[in-house]
Amino acid sequence: MVSLTAACKANHAVVLPGLLAAGYANQADGGVPVSITYEEDVEFVGPGKEPLKLITEDGELRYGNSIIHHLRDNFSSLQVGNKDQVSEWITRSLDLTALDFKSIEQPLNELECHLTLRSFIVGYSLTLADIIFSLIETENPWIHQIVLDLEAPFRKKRAAGSAAGASYEIGLNTENFVTRFPPEPSGYLHIGHAKAALLNDFFAHKQPGGTMICRFDDTNPSNENAEFQDSILHDLELLGITPDKVTYSSDYFDLMFDLCTKLVSNSKAYADNTDKETMGHERRHGIASKCRGLSVDESLYHLLQMKSGSPEGQGWCIRAKISVDDLNKAMRDPVIYRCNPQPHHRTGDKWKLYPTYDFCAPVLDSIEGITYALRTNEYRDRNAQYSWIQQALGLREVTIWDFSRMNFVQTVLSKRKLALLVEKQVVWGWDDPRMPTIRGVRRRGMTIPALRPSRNIINLDWTSIWAINKKFIDPIASRYTAIMRKDMVYAQVNGVGDSPLVKQKQKHPKSPNLGLRDVVYSSKIFLDQDDALSFLPNEEITLMGWGNAIVRDIVKDPKSQLITNIELDIHLEGDFKKTDKKITWLSQDQGLVPAELVEFDHLITKDKLEKEDDIMSYVNWKSEVRSHAWIDAAAGELRANDTIQLERKRYYRVDQGHSDGEPLILFSIPTGKAA
Repeated sequence: MVSLTAACKANHAVVLPGLLAAGYANQADGGVPVSITYEEDVEFVGPGKEPLKLITEDGELRYGNSIIHHLRDNFSSLQVGNKDQVSEWITRSLDLTALDFKSIEQPLNELECHLTLRSFIVGYSLTLADIIFSLIETENPWIHQIVLDLEAPFRKKRAAGSAAGASYEIGLNTENFVTRFPPEPSGYLHIGHAKAALLNDFFAHKQPGGTMICRFDDTNPSNENAEFQDSILHDLELLGITPDKVTYSSDYFDLMFDLCTKLVSNSKAYADNTDKETMGHERRHGIASKCRGLSVDESLYHLLQMKSGSPEGQGWCIRAKISVDDLNKAMRDPVIYRCNPQPHHRTGDKWKLYPTYDFCAPVLDSIEGITYALRTNEYRDRNAQYSWIQQALGLREVTIWDFSRMNFVQTVLSKRKLALLVEKQVVWGWDDPRMPTIRGVRRRGMTIPALRPSRNIINLDWTSIWAINKKFIDPIASRYTAIMRKDMVYAQVNGVGDSPLVKQKQKHPKSPNLGLRDVVYSSKIFLDQDDALSFLPNEEITLMGWGNAIVRDIVKDPKSQLITNIELDIHLEGDFKKTDKKITWLSQDQGLVPAELVEFDHLITKDKLEKEDDIMSYVNWKSEVRSHAWIDAAAGELRANDTIQLERKRYYRVDQGHSDGEPLILFSIPTGKAA
């Protein structure tokens, strides 16, 4: 038996990689386990101050990183992935064993950069590199994620094939993978569509040679138009998705009509003129339609009447002849064709009848060579119906993989209800930052990487999505200073020269590549009212980015009791670590930039709207709050779509730059604490 001994008081960053590798091997391999012993109250278990010792089955002693290499060579579960790449990351893990943050800051940033668009360090599945690097999350409190214990990698392995898994990696055969994203061109894409689109794009392009088809399901001319069609392609671009091929269900209308005729001719479908209410009642209670016994010739006659658009034909539909009383109600003779006299935006007046999605999806998925049909699990009851249609028509059967739908509190995803919000001018339009559309969330400051594969992609909510988003925007958000214009306080700083002093400072303390900005120092500055109200006479405070100052005089308005003026004595010798208040400020001696700060709240007051709910009864009429501020002169260079942070305030996306007297418009970006 292999034996591993660890010193409990040793640097955990040195000890954990070997322990994690051994722990994973014990769980994942069926061979001889590694016996793990913890030596309490000691820092070393071997010569040369070694904190970790391994005794092989042959009695050979190993220390340091050679332990990890030995475990890898002897346990198959640790041999996944490219050996050279995994070895490189094992070596790089040594860079994270220092005890001070400054020393490991660069390797941490390198790892963060490497994982920006990856779920795993090497390749597309869990490797030894991922296992040893999980120590970062265990040992460092500044990484705001759920702390994982040693069993986390094993849970991920067990859940890999389920829809509740930990990533997009579900173990599907990805050779010659063909997926389809089938939006209906009747509205703008929303956050729920994003998950489906990204999943299809991920699997299609995980390996070379894959294909993603964007198939417009344009089978309902009453709700569709070319404008929505173009907008969907643009929204996919906003997500970083470029379909390999764009098709339309309407391209196959002739083929689908012929296949429907085939079903009727083979007594596997029939014409029905039962009214909608009665048909619904009969399907719910397992009652056969009065038309179920029509002859093939009668049904074919009505099908041709439907095609001609005659008054008689418009009262009929075609139903698949599957079952009257199947326990799965989706199998109870579903409608596969119905009439619609409205002109189609692509085919004009040629057709007066159209296939339903339940017929269109299985037929076209087979015809277009789809290898896996990815669908939300709300369609799970219809999976049997999907297979029945393919079998009844003798078509190639397509494998279905369903995934959980994204559900958000206080959010409506119904196109009809979203359209009502636009129509009633509750919002500015489909790209309003409060809307759950792709355009809306992007305008509010959502990044594409935040929506792409991550450890928790399956069960995301607004809080977790915005928390992930923060990780991507923080390194690129230049820092600026803002003072609220309402009741701002004038402060005199004694001990400073009369002439303003300008110094250049980094826009981001940890991202020098963002450049420099001018910071102006002078004897006349502005402070926020809330900060000034907290001051006590003779209290020492810290002016951020400058130094300490002592509060000497506070002047209040006798009526409002608001502070109007403050006098400060600069005290640069003071220790900022000893002050309780770190205050933002702005010099009056610069061209301050006017800004409008816009904060958003949920549009809906109810956690989950039911189908029958009137959305207008649950509108939050105070979901938008605007305030005005002054920002340092450097903000004058900001342009639309820039991402910034106002120190001690929030992250913002620039919606409109400052020009010609127009203020800077900044939209607050949620960070996961509140969406």
